[in-house]
Amino acid sequence: MSSVKYLFEPKQVVLIGSSKLREKVGMTSPHLFTNVVYNMRKYFKGKIIIVDINEKTLKDRFEGTKPELAVIMLPPNLSLQQAQKCADYGVKALVMITGGFKNHQRQQLVQMRGDYDIRILGPNTIMGVVNTANGLNTTFERGLMPPKGNIAVISQSGGVGACLLDWACFYEVGVSKFAFMGDKVDVNDVDLLEYFNQDPKTKVVCLYMEGVENGRKFIETAKTVVEKKPILAVKGGVTKEAAQRALSHTASMAGKDEVFDAALRKAGIIRVEDLEELLNAAIALSKQPPLKGDNIAIVSNVGGPAILAADAVAKNGLKLARLSESTKKEIETRYPGVDASNPVDMIADAKAERFATVLRLVLADSNVDGVMVINMLKSTFFEPKDALVVAKTVKKFSGKPVVDVPAGGEDYNRIHKTLGKSSLPLYNLPEKAARALKALRLYAKVTKK
Repeated sequence: MSSVKYLFEPKQVVLIGSSKLREKVGMTSPHLFTNVVYNMRKYFKGKIIIVDINEKTLKDRFEGTKPELAVIMLPPNLSLQQAQKCADYGVKALVMITGGFKNHQRQQLVQMRGDYDIRILGPNTIMGVVNTANGLNTTFERGLMPPKGNIAVISQSGGVGACLLDWACFYEVGVSKFAFMGDKVDVNDVDLLEYFNQDPKTKVVCLYMEGVENGRKFIETAKTVVEKKPILAVKGGVTKEAAQRALSHTASMAGKDEVFDAALRKAGIIRVEDLEELLNAAIALSKQPPLKGDNIAIVSNVGGPAILAADAVAKNGLKLARLSESTKKEIETRYPGVDASNPVDMIADAKAERFATVLRLVLADSNVDGVMVINMLKSTFFEPKDALVVAKTVKKFSGKPVVDVPAGGEDYNRIHKTLGKSSLPLYNLPEKAARALKALRLYAKVTKK
């Protein structure tokens, strides 16, 4: 794995492209080249070597340098020529941004991998790699860099990966690394899982997949990883029609979905339905402990959303916890008019003190395994500053996961400004929070924690 790390942890990077060349159909363009250069100059903490093939040769620019990673942004024939020169010079790893490679050209890269022990990501990665720790950023969207965090993303599709990257930036989801795999002539899911398993910056791994070449090796590797870190996956090419398109998209045979689903379960990978659920589950797993039982308490300052939350909990295979009589009695004694049956509706005038007290009593109840908090602003007396007590109270019960639902749009944004950097996962709908709790429960079952 020492060679794969150069894809993410190089000290010197050479960027190879053209300020003039533009493909009639394809990604090669001055726009791509100059924007990657811009992002690398803005974010990367190491040394950058820029090779514009219209101005300088590799030999001119390599003099006195030792780049470990080369990022190549040219049409297939020129990409192969520059890749060969990089291999001859001793570069450890290549990121092949552009696509359009024919089978015989892919085979040339495979041959190069064997002859020079050089690792190759792509071709057709489209956006390459991101490492928030050292600022490595080969994407071509100017100024796009997710915040630092502990979620790693592996995407076989540049477009899907770009969507996840955009969401991560928009919702301020903490990311450790991104890898856009493309055609996988060399570096694949297994290589990246092995790397992330050893990466201290990564706590959760997200996968977008269209197919796996060596299923047995993939399962064995994933089993090892999930012992320490959860893996979440979205599968593309589920239907017959989509599977055929996946073959032409990234040269990947998707296979029957039933077989694939069984393989994921065997590996201990948590499969989710869509990209939004992928990130929502990853946020929960990166911030909260596994859910050790099925029993969920709902603590809310509004009635209707609490009922919807109860439905969502049941639909996701979890149960409403039966609060102990002593817990219910203490809540109702302290706050006459509050019905402490689960879901606990604290009434719309509940503010910080009531939230803190009720949440503390519910979390201390041995019948409760996890909690969903609903704290709406509109139609209530609750204010964003009151939400601080939720995060503070949760810290005192580190063994039980809690998810928070400031339901809505504007309300979500206002609470997010207060709690976004806390250890509390936030969701704008109860249904999303329930699915996140389900992911926490599935990981507990996988690891038997």
